[in-house]
Amino acid sequence: MLFRQFSDPVSNTYTYLLAAGSGARAVIIDPVKSQLAQYLIAIEQLGLTLAKAIDTHTHADHITALGALRDHTGCETVMGQHSGAECVSRRITDGERLDVDGLHLQALYTPGHTDESFSFVLDPDAPRAVFTGDALLIRGSGRTDFQNGDAGKSWDSITRKLFTLPGSTLVYPGHDYKGWTCSSIAEEKRYNPRLAGKTRAEYIAIMDNLNLPDPKLMDVAIPANLACGRGTDD
Repeated sequence: MLFRQFSDPVSNTYTYLLAAGSGARAVIIDPVKSQLAQYLIAIEQLGLTLAKAIDTHTHADHITALGALRDHTGCETVMGQHSGAECVSRRITDGERLDVDGLHLQALYTPGHTDESFSFVLDPDAPRAVFTGDALLIRGSGRTDFQNGDAGKSWDSITRKLFTLPGSTLVYPGHDYKGWTCSSIAEEKRYNPRLAGKTRAEYIAIMDNLNLPDPKLMDVAIPANLACGRGTDD
């Protein structure tokens, strides 16, 4: 399998490019518009055809490259069924599979960070990895204080869906702020300070008292991303 992880240094966003192999049709997850050029270079140099561009949710801290990638490559843009983005080509449902030239992803509805968040399991018949967006981060979890976030739903999504995956399943999040690039379900069960040894009520109390500032680009990014990043130069 071909796998590439990209990082946007401004928003600390991770983007993932996946294909069954060189020359195959590919999928990209959570692309950032300001990094469009490097995605296009990688796709060309690896001999790939981009089939699908996926956003795990409507991002508040960067502008998505979904629309730009569709314009440049003709790919299908994909988000969950509850997304308010009007320009999405395909809306997926909980449990739905995406099969692209031998690459298999299964969508999991994992609300909490937002009310539309999805995660994607690689090789769902024998899970190898899960792309969690902001639902589950490395030793953390996505904030739940805007975009219809809900700390209780976040707990349920993590413990009742993501944590039911095999412990060896690798966790690739949408962001990291400390330089970590990968974790596993077993690690997060054991070491995630918001979750390990905590009750649902304790988790909700933690999330309700983070007192984080709003993302700097939130007022620009959310409306732009509802248009798949079109009409912006950022």
